[in-house]
Amino acid sequence: MLTRQRKQHILSVLQRDGNVVAKSLSEELALSEDTIRRDLRELAAEGLLQRVHGGALPVARAEADFAGRLQLATAEKVAIGRAAARLVRPGQVVFIDGGTTAVQMARHLPVSLHATVVTHSPSVAVELAGHAGIEVVLIGGRLFRHSMVAVGAAAMDAISRIHADTCFLGVTGVHAEAGLTTGDVEEAAIKRALMAAAAETVVLASSEKIGAASAWVIHPVSAATSLLVSPEAPAAALAPLRKAGLAILRSDGG
Repeated sequence: MLTRQRKQHILSVLQRDGNVVAKSLSEELALSEDTIRRDLRELAAEGLLQRVHGGALPVARAEADFAGRLQLATAEKVAIGRAAARLVRPGQVVFIDGGTTAVQMARHLPVSLHATVVTHSPSVAVELAGHAGIEVVLIGGRLFRHSMVAVGAAAMDAISRIHADTCFLGVTGVHAEAGLTTGDVEEAAIKRALMAAAAETVVLASSEKIGAASAWVIHPVSAATSLLVSPEAPAAALAPLRKAGLAILRSDGG
C-alpha cells in the first residue's frame, strides 16, 4: 500500500470510528507500528488529526481564529448561548469564558437580570454594556488575540481572588479519554483557574467539538458539572461522556 493510500485509509478509519489505534491499524494492514506512527505524525503536522497516546483523535476544528470561529456552527452556538443564559439566576456571580459561544450567551442574558458577570473576554464585556442590572467585572492581562481574551499572571491572580457560583466554560475539544482540551497552553491554564474558582462548571460545546481533541488538556471531563450541547449533538458521541460522569444538558431543554 502506498503512503498516500495508507494516509487516506487512516483518515477514513478516523472518520468512521472517531479514533485510530496504531496497534490495531498496524495489524490490519500488516505493517509495523513505526510506519503507522510516522503516518500519524505527518498527518498531525498537516493539521488533519490530533495524536494521542497509542493513536489519534479527530482534530478540533474550533482552533480557527476568533473571526473564523464566528462562522462555525453559528445556529448551534446561538441555541447553546440562549440556553446557557437561562441558567443564570438573579444575584449570582458567574464566570463567562471567552469564545464565540460565550458571546452568544452574553447576548441572550435578559436585560432585566441583576447579577455579576466576571469575564476575561472584552467581547463578552462589550455585549453586556447595555445591561444596567449586570455588574461586569473585566479581568485584565495580556490580550491573546487568537481568542480575544486576557491571559497571563495578572489574569490568573485576579481569578484566584473570586468565588463564583458557576463557570460557563468554552473548549475546543470534549473527549471522554482526552478530556476537556484547548489549543493554547496559557488559555488552558486560565480555564483551569476559572473552574477552580467556581462552585460548578458548565461546558458549552457545539457538535464539532464533541469527540475531538486539542493539544492542551484543561481537565478530565469528570471535573465539569455538565455539558451543554445542541439537539444536533450526536447521541453516539455523547454516550462515552455520560459514562465518564458528565451530565448532558441539551439546548432544547432536554
